Amino acid sequence: MKYKPRTEPGSPLPLGSEITPWGINFALFSRHAEAVSLMVLPDPESLELTEFPLDPAVHKTGDIWHILLVNAPATLRYGYSIAGPHDPQGTGHAFDASRILLDPYAKEIHSPHWGGERTCLGREPCCLLDRHDYDWEGDRPLNIPLKDSIIYELHVRGFTRHPSSQTRAPGTFRGITEKISYLKRLGITAVELLPVTEFNENETTFVNPDSGERLKNFWGYSPLSFFAPKSGYSSDPEAPLNEFRDMVKALHRAGIEVILDIVYNHTAEGGADGPTTSFRGIDNTIYYLLDPWTRAYLNFSGCGNTCNCNHPIVRNLIMDALRWWVIEMHVDGFRFDLASILGRDARGEVLANPPVVEMIAEDPVLADTKIIAEAWDAAGLYQVGNFSSHHRWAEWNGRFRDDIRSFMCGHPGMVPALATRIAGSSDLYQINGRRPCNSINFITSHDGFTLADLVSYNEKHNLNNGEENRDGDNHNLSWNSGMEGPTNSSKIQALRSRRIRTMAVILFLSQGVPMLVAGDEFGRSQEGNNNAWCQDNTIGWVDWSLARKNHRLLRFFRKLIQLRTTHPVFRRDDFFASNDRSGVAANPPDIVWQGLHPGEQDWSAQCTTLGFFLSGAHLPEKDDDFMILLNGSADTPATFTIPSPSRNRIWAKIIDTGQRAPLDFVDPGAGDRVQCGSAIKVANMGCVVLQSINIPKG
Repeated sequence: MKYKPRTEPGSPLPLGSEITPWGINFALFSRHAEAVSLMVLPDPESLELTEFPLDPAVHKTGDIWHILLVNAPATLRYGYSIAGPHDPQGTGHAFDASRILLDPYAKEIHSPHWGGERTCLGREPCCLLDRHDYDWEGDRPLNIPLKDSIIYELHVRGFTRHPSSQTRAPGTFRGITEKISYLKRLGITAVELLPVTEFNENETTFVNPDSGERLKNFWGYSPLSFFAPKSGYSSDPEAPLNEFRDMVKALHRAGIEVILDIVYNHTAEGGADGPTTSFRGIDNTIYYLLDPWTRAYLNFSGCGNTCNCNHPIVRNLIMDALRWWVIEMHVDGFRFDLASILGRDARGEVLANPPVVEMIAEDPVLADTKIIAEAWDAAGLYQVGNFSSHHRWAEWNGRFRDDIRSFMCGHPGMVPALATRIAGSSDLYQINGRRPCNSINFITSHDGFTLADLVSYNEKHNLNNGEENRDGDNHNLSWNSGMEGPTNSSKIQALRSRRIRTMAVILFLSQGVPMLVAGDEFGRSQEGNNNAWCQDNTIGWVDWSLARKNHRLLRFFRKLIQLRTTHPVFRRDDFFASNDRSGVAANPPDIVWQGLHPGEQDWSAQCTTLGFFLSGAHLPEKDDDFMILLNGSADTPATFTIPSPSRNRIWAKIIDTGQRAPLDFVDPGAGDRVQCGSAIKVANMGCVVLQSINIPKG
């Protein structure tokens, strides 16, 4: 039977589609459109397209077009056809009434399984209604303090797609739930998921030069939507919303938060030669930054276009999306990709106090939500330390990454910077009352070498990306430890292992919030590829057989995370101070730096060693003391003289990365006793950690 609709004028708010007691309401913003039609597939099986032209005298309020379908089925698909002024004088409009556009507020978008051709984009209605009732079973936000967080960055598909993952639903949200016991045992407190909103994995035209295989947009930093979860990440493509919710609920039950890596700086529509799927065809001059004279796209994202984030319409869209993810999907935080773009105005100039940045920090719905900025963009704007003065904004600390890498490559003059990063980067975050937890510390991320590759390659090896090795960063701050790539040399293997474990110690025992990349804890490699954005294969997937092969390294990471979690001395609320609140010098101070000998500091360019004493005596929780000894020399061991612990205690050596497992990390009761004034040898590129314990009776 032919679909015979009945319509009413509808309501301009809320934007998007909404099932109401009276029917389904549709509302769309377009200031410059001259004609708008709602395009509906009431029965996708029959592909019988129905068009509802919207009469501006009836179906328009201000700049919002709206209509209510009274007797429409909730299973329909919809989109919009929009006509507007032609652009003979370069006004920047890009209307194309032949395209059927995605609703920016659509909560679900029809798409095939992962890798299937997306033939419907632009050609037929693809938007679906959020028609699923969901029982959260009392799920509430965990609200883990940021200072106590340990973040684990992972790619939804890559995390469990490898056959070795042994999951029933590999490469999906459900696959992550099957790994919860592993995550819990590892000890992390939050997963940070690479983009999960809809994108077209088939958009890339690059091919593998050896096999001729067409590559995928694997990472997904190319959003078609700011809302809809990617159907290709669902084991049931018809229910991505609920499968995502199931994952969040299961992670919360295990005490693990969910942080989303979100992309608001650009969209999948790319430059002028890109596909028109949504924003461009709805109101190009509103949604994107355009050159004031040529009306060409300004490209601060490196992806062809830049979102006009501080336009009131666009920032409302961003805020609505953030609130929806928190309210309806129960996520706990966001990492904002290329967040410096959020600080640009309509001409691309940097604003002193960007409205959208302040709105995110001050929004009452997001008051308990973690907000993390990648504080740079692709046009060279680098704002680490000054992205925002608001105390709620944390940042990916690129300075931490670079300084630790440099020290662990044996570069001269790095000891002062190393100490600053270990102490929480007060040079970046103490201004305006910010704290160590505003620094998200990381040595590796999805973008760049893995930890194993960082110690195995001097140069990137990205030929498989199909761009003749031109893509990816050339400034890796890596060192191959003596030979490029895989080697059978036991000496080089031992050095690589020692460097990995030493960097892990620095990461997890520094003030700030540590972030670990999935698979680094058991030596995952990308074969020297430092830009695996298009590698939907064993290069981009986590190989779980390494967790068994490198179980000793995995044990080291687990014990290190447990050490951090157990001892608040590594998770301070504030920066170190030499005086207590009364102004009297602390005895002992909270932190004491030393060179090779107590009472002597060496900040010279030639120095490659650093020791520091952490006192737990002044913390409210009364923690143990720790002595950490670091040697960044490429080839020479260092000998440190050990000071006394506080409170009439003795030292136990718990970590020595110069030792092989299991002697590289032992419990305090099993650690060698170390007397005050003793000499401790630290291997080249190695680390030793001492923990204070009570003097044994008798």
